[in-house]
Amino acid sequence: MNNDIDGKVVKQMTDETKSDLNADPITGEPGSHPVGTALGSAGGAAAGAAIGSIAGPLGTLIGGAIGAIVGGGAGHAAGEAIDPTLEEEYWRAEHTNVSYYKEGSDYDRDYHPAYAVGYANRARYPADARFEDHEADLERSWNDVKGDSELTWADAKPATQDAWNRVSKPRV
Repeated sequence: MNNDIDGKVVKQMTDETKSDLNADPITGEPGSHPVGTALGSAGGAAAGAAIGSIAGPLGTLIGGAIGAIVGGGAGHAAGEAIDPTLEEEYWRAEHTNVSYYKEGSDYDRDYHPAYAVGYANRARYPADARFEDHEADLERSWNDVKGDSELTWADAKPATQDAWNRVSKPRV
């Protein structure tokens, strides 16, 4: 395969020739392996979740997000995946600056699980998915990972939605 082929040229080729190049169906770029990328992401997510299980339900949730990044590796899915470490650092610094912050709450016990439910679950849904349409699933996830948090879902929901919205925005 010639990696120097321009995507515009590929778009003008026959379907058979495109197939031989593994051309991306949208961009026309040669060397696309969407099935392999998806399988790698899914396998990586499963492996990450298994490793994260050592740290309990929250570790499983975040481990799955990290595994999807590693599993997608060289594929396109990795570019769209979130970075849980970056998100955790951002929210640790910002959590006291939001209107829903409850004085005396503990970031690690209360807010980290709430934010993680938002950012780690976001990639499970289509790009145009709305938080409101998946709130019941997210609430179940919250109940699975909240551990010793003193926040109810009503208290955790704004943090979860903020994290969901933050990773939904295109990054430059």
